[in-house]
Amino acid sequence: MLPRIISDIFMFKRKKSGGLTFIAQGTQLKGESEFTEEALISGELYGNIQSTNNITIEKAGLIDGVLDCQELRVSGTFRGKLHCNKLNITSTGIVDGEVTCQSMEIFEGGQFIGMRVREEVAFLPANKKEIPAAKPTEQLEDSQLTTDCSH
Repeated sequence: MLPRIISDIFMFKRKKSGGLTFIAQGTQLKGESEFTEEALISGELYGNIQSTNNITIEKAGLIDGVLDCQELRVSGTFRGKLHCNKLNITSTGIVDGEVTCQSMEIFEGGQFIGMRVREEVAFLPANKKEIPAAKPTEQLEDSQLTTDCSH
């Protein structure tokens, strides 16, 4: 009886998975693409790609263009401009381009060619007090710049 209870517990705690977009090997897509669920790329994708989820480029897969996603795992090739929270380059992966990400992991054999760009970071003050706005600087006329040193 115990094994059945344990399997029932695991069944109810499993995360329901959403849809998966799969671009098969031999498929080429060009233009603008948008993914709301996870995407698995084994074919070739060219253009501007927006995703609110994770994207995986398989060993034979290629993305060439501008990509904005949550997490990118590269076993194939990415070329272009990337903005993501987490980048993972596997031992067979190649990333060539400009990358903006919070976290990057490159496994032995993985290649990163290009540059990593940091986003503008707004630093908060150490204490919670409001910092007063700076006063506008005054412009002085040349006649106001003379000083009287006779005092």
